[in-house]
Amino acid sequence: MTTLSFELPDGTKRNVQVKHLLNAGYAGREQEEVQAHIAELAELGVPGPATTPALYPVSPYLAQQVSEVRVQHGRTSGEAEWALVITDEDVLLTVACDHTDRELEVHGVAWSKNASPDVLGRKAWRLDDVRDHLDKITLKGWVGDGETPDTLIQDSSLEALLSPDYWLAVLAERGLNQPGTVLISGTVAMKQGVDQFARSWKVEMTDPVTGTSVDAQYVVEKMAEPIG
Repeated sequence: MTTLSFELPDGTKRNVQVKHLLNAGYAGREQEEVQAHIAELAELGVPGPATTPALYPVSPYLAQQVSEVRVQHGRTSGEAEWALVITDEDVLLTVACDHTDRELEVHGVAWSKNASPDVLGRKAWRLDDVRDHLDKITLKGWVGDGETPDTLIQDSSLEALLSPDYWLAVLAERGLNQPGTVLISGTVAMKQGVDQFARSWKVEMTDPVTGTSVDAQYVVEKMAEPIG
Protein backbone atom coordinates (compact mmCIF):
# COMPACT_ATOMS: atom_id res chain seq x y z
CA MET A 1 0.00 0.00 0.00
CA THR A 2 1.37 3.42 -0.98
CA THR A 3 2.22 5.80 1.86
CA LEU A 4 2.40 9.53 1.10
CA SER A 5 4.09 12.10 3.35
CA PHE A 6 3.21 15.80 3.41
CA GLU A 7 4.91 18.73 5.11
CA LEU A 8 2.54 21.39 6.46
CA PRO A 9 3.35 25.13 6.73
CA ASP A 10 4.07 24.82 10.45
CA GLY A 11 6.70 22.15 9.77
CA THR A 12 4.66 19.20 10.99
CA LYS A 13 4.14 16.17 8.78
CA ARG A 14 1.21 14.00 7.85
CA ASN A 15 1.55 10.45 6.57
CA VAL A 16 -1.31 8.65 4.89
CA GLN A 17 -1.71 5.18 3.46
CA VAL A 18 -3.69 5.52 0.25
CA LYS A 19 -6.73 3.24 0.24
CA HIS A 20 -8.86 4.96 -2.41
CA LEU A 21 -7.73 7.16 -5.31
CA LEU A 22 -10.27 8.95 -7.49
CA ASN A 23 -9.81 11.24 -10.46
CA ALA A 24 -12.51 13.79 -11.19
CA GLY A 25 -13.05 14.82 -14.79
CA TYR A 26 -14.84 17.61 -16.65
CA ALA A 27 -15.11 19.31 -13.28
CA GLY A 28 -15.12 23.00 -14.18
CA ARG A 29 -17.68 25.28 -12.55
CA GLU A 30 -18.26 27.08 -15.84
CA GLN A 31 -19.63 25.02 -18.72
CA GLU A 32 -17.55 27.03 -21.18
CA GLU A 33 -14.37 25.88 -19.46
CA VAL A 34 -15.59 22.29 -19.41
CA GLN A 35 -16.39 22.38 -23.12
CA ALA A 36 -12.95 23.83 -23.86
CA HIS A 37 -11.33 20.82 -22.20
CA ILE A 38 -13.66 18.40 -23.99
CA ALA A 39 -12.70 20.10 -27.27
CA GLU A 40 -8.99 19.70 -26.45
CA LEU A 41 -9.48 15.99 -25.93
CA ALA A 42 -11.68 15.66 -29.02
CA GLU A 43 -8.74 16.89 -31.10
CA LEU A 44 -6.85 13.88 -29.76
CA GLY A 45 -9.71 11.53 -30.63
CA VAL A 46 -11.12 11.19 -27.12
CA PRO A 47 -14.93 10.87 -27.09
CA GLY A 48 -16.89 13.23 -24.84
CA PRO A 49 -18.28 12.03 -21.51
CA ALA A 50 -21.83 10.80 -21.01
CA THR A 51 -22.20 13.09 -18.01
CA THR A 52 -20.29 15.85 -16.28
CA PRO A 53 -18.67 15.98 -13.84
CA ALA A 54 -17.22 12.48 -14.03
CA LEU A 55 -15.39 10.49 -11.37
CA TYR A 56 -12.96 7.66 -12.13
CA PRO A 57 -11.65 5.20 -9.51
CA VAL A 58 -7.91 4.66 -9.97
CA SER A 59 -5.57 2.04 -8.54
CA PRO A 60 -4.42 3.47 -5.17
CA TYR A 61 -0.73 2.68 -5.78
CA LEU A 62 -0.75 5.24 -8.61
CA ALA A 63 -0.78 8.09 -6.06
CA GLN A 64 2.94 8.92 -6.06
CA GLN A 65 5.42 11.60 -5.02
CA VAL A 66 8.06 11.02 -7.69
CA SER A 67 10.44 13.06 -9.83
CA GLU A 68 10.29 10.74 -12.83
CA VAL A 69 7.42 9.14 -14.73
CA ARG A 70 8.08 6.21 -17.06
CA VAL A 71 5.91 5.94 -20.18
CA GLN A 72 5.61 3.58 -23.15
CA HIS A 73 5.44 6.14 -25.95
CA GLY A 74 5.56 9.86 -26.75
CA ARG A 75 1.88 10.76 -26.51
CA THR A 76 1.38 11.15 -22.79
CA SER A 77 0.94 14.36 -20.84
CA GLY A 78 0.22 15.83 -17.45
CA GLU A 79 -2.71 17.91 -16.21
CA ALA A 80 -2.57 20.65 -13.57
CA GLU A 81 -4.90 19.78 -10.69
CA TRP A 82 -5.38 20.01 -6.95
CA ALA A 83 -5.74 17.01 -4.64
CA LEU A 84 -7.69 16.35 -1.47
CA VAL A 85 -5.97 14.01 0.96
CA ILE A 86 -7.95 12.74 3.93
CA THR A 87 -5.77 11.83 6.92
CA ASP A 88 -6.56 10.67 10.45
CA GLU A 89 -6.18 14.25 11.70
CA ASP A 90 -7.58 16.49 8.97
CA VAL A 91 -8.20 17.06 5.26
CA LEU A 92 -5.21 18.33 3.29
CA LEU A 93 -5.05 20.26 0.04
CA THR A 94 -2.05 19.87 -2.23
CA VAL A 95 -1.11 20.07 -5.89
CA ALA A 96 -1.26 17.18 -8.36
CA CYS A 97 -0.37 16.34 -11.94
CA ASP A 98 -2.50 13.59 -13.46
CA HIS A 99 -0.21 12.03 -16.07
CA THR A 100 -2.39 10.54 -18.79
CA ASP A 101 -1.82 8.19 -21.73
CA ARG A 102 -3.49 10.07 -24.60
CA GLU A 103 -3.34 7.09 -26.96
CA LEU A 104 -5.16 4.87 -24.48
CA GLU A 105 -7.59 7.67 -23.59
CA VAL A 106 -9.11 7.33 -27.07
CA HIS A 107 -10.33 3.88 -26.05
CA GLY A 108 -11.37 4.71 -22.50
CA VAL A 109 -10.71 7.58 -20.10
CA ALA A 110 -10.80 5.30 -17.06
CA TRP A 111 -8.23 3.02 -18.68
CA SER A 112 -5.90 5.91 -19.43
CA LYS A 113 -6.07 7.14 -15.84
CA ASN A 114 -4.66 3.79 -14.70
CA ALA A 115 -1.72 3.84 -17.12
CA SER A 116 0.45 6.44 -15.33
CA PRO A 117 0.74 7.90 -11.83
CA ASP A 118 -0.94 10.89 -10.25
CA VAL A 119 2.08 12.89 -9.08
CA LEU A 120 1.33 14.77 -5.85
CA GLY A 121 3.24 17.56 -4.14
CA ARG A 122 5.28 16.95 -1.00
CA LYS A 123 3.89 20.01 0.77
CA ALA A 124 0.25 20.63 1.65
CA TRP A 125 -2.13 22.98 3.42
CA ARG A 126 -4.88 22.10 5.84
CA LEU A 127 -8.12 22.64 3.98
CA ASP A 128 -9.58 24.43 6.99
CA ASP A 129 -6.75 26.98 6.86
CA VAL A 130 -7.45 28.06 3.25
CA ARG A 131 -11.16 27.34 2.86
CA ASP A 132 -12.21 30.98 3.23
CA HIS A 133 -10.12 32.10 0.24
CA LEU A 134 -9.86 29.01 -1.95
CA ASP A 135 -10.96 30.81 -5.11
CA LYS A 136 -7.98 33.16 -4.88
CA ILE A 137 -5.46 30.31 -5.02
CA THR A 138 -3.82 30.08 -8.44
CA LEU A 139 -3.23 26.86 -10.36
CA LYS A 140 -0.55 26.82 -13.06
CA GLY A 141 1.23 24.24 -15.18
CA TRP A 142 4.50 24.44 -17.12
CA VAL A 143 6.10 22.13 -19.66
CA GLY A 144 9.61 21.91 -21.08
CA ASP A 145 11.66 20.12 -23.71
CA GLY A 146 14.48 19.57 -21.24
CA GLU A 147 14.82 18.96 -17.53
CA THR A 148 13.23 22.30 -16.58
CA PRO A 149 9.61 23.16 -17.37
CA ASP A 150 9.77 26.72 -18.71
CA THR A 151 6.66 27.22 -20.87
CA LEU A 152 3.32 28.06 -19.27
CA ILE A 153 0.62 25.67 -20.51
CA GLN A 154 -2.13 26.13 -17.90
CA ASP A 155 -2.96 29.31 -15.98
CA SER A 156 -6.08 29.49 -13.84
CA SER A 157 -7.30 29.42 -10.25
CA LEU A 158 -9.32 27.13 -8.02
CA GLU A 159 -12.32 29.29 -8.83
CA ALA A 160 -12.47 27.53 -12.21
CA LEU A 161 -13.06 24.10 -10.67
CA LEU A 162 -15.71 22.51 -8.52
CA SER A 163 -14.79 23.11 -4.89
CA PRO A 164 -13.21 20.67 -2.45
CA ASP A 165 -16.38 20.83 -0.37
CA TYR A 166 -18.42 19.73 -3.39
CA TRP A 167 -16.26 16.64 -3.72
CA LEU A 168 -16.22 15.96 0.03
CA ALA A 169 -20.01 15.75 -0.17
CA VAL A 170 -19.74 13.31 -3.09
CA LEU A 171 -17.27 11.20 -1.13
CA ALA A 172 -19.60 11.18 1.86
CA GLU A 173 -22.45 9.95 -0.34
CA ARG A 174 -20.24 7.10 -1.58
CA GLY A 175 -18.92 6.18 1.87
CA LEU A 176 -15.40 7.29 0.93
CA ASN A 177 -15.01 10.34 3.15
CA GLN A 178 -12.46 8.53 5.30
CA PRO A 179 -8.72 8.49 6.03
CA GLY A 180 -6.76 7.13 3.12
CA THR A 181 -8.91 8.64 0.37
CA VAL A 182 -7.23 10.87 -2.22
CA LEU A 183 -9.27 12.78 -4.80
CA ILE A 184 -7.75 14.60 -7.78
CA SER A 185 -9.77 17.60 -8.93
CA GLY A 186 -9.91 17.51 -12.72
CA THR A 187 -8.04 20.06 -14.76
CA VAL A 188 -8.35 23.42 -16.51
CA ALA A 189 -7.96 24.30 -20.18
CA MET A 190 -4.51 24.25 -21.78
CA LYS A 191 -3.10 27.12 -23.78
CA GLN A 192 -3.42 26.65 -27.52
CA GLY A 193 -0.19 26.20 -29.43
CA VAL A 194 1.77 24.74 -26.51
CA ASP A 195 2.94 21.14 -26.97
CA GLN A 196 1.62 19.07 -24.10
CA PHE A 197 3.72 16.04 -25.06
CA ALA A 198 6.65 17.41 -23.15
CA ARG A 199 9.81 16.08 -21.55
CA SER A 200 9.15 17.79 -18.21
CA TRP A 201 6.13 18.99 -16.23
CA LYS A 202 5.57 21.27 -13.25
CA VAL A 203 2.33 22.16 -11.48
CA GLU A 204 2.08 24.84 -8.80
CA MET A 205 -0.59 26.29 -6.54
CA THR A 206 0.08 29.66 -4.92
CA ASP A 207 -1.89 31.18 -2.06
CA PRO A 208 -1.76 34.98 -2.47
CA VAL A 209 -3.06 35.49 1.08
CA THR A 210 -0.18 33.71 2.80
CA GLY A 211 2.36 33.93 -0.03
CA THR A 212 3.07 30.19 0.15
CA SER A 213 3.17 27.71 -2.73
CA VAL A 214 3.02 23.96 -3.21
CA ASP A 215 4.33 22.29 -6.34
CA ALA A 216 5.13 19.00 -8.05
CA GLN A 217 7.69 18.56 -10.81
CA TYR A 218 8.94 15.59 -12.78
CA VAL A 219 10.53 14.46 -16.03
CA VAL A 220 9.08 11.93 -18.43
CA GLU A 221 11.24 8.97 -19.44
CA LYS A 222 10.33 6.63 -22.27
CA MET A 223 10.82 2.96 -21.51
CA ALA A 224 12.78 0.62 -23.74
CA GLU A 225 10.98 -0.85 -26.75
CA PRO A 226 9.26 -4.16 -25.92
CA ILE A 227 10.44 -7.47 -27.33
CA GLY A 228 7.66 -9.49 -28.89
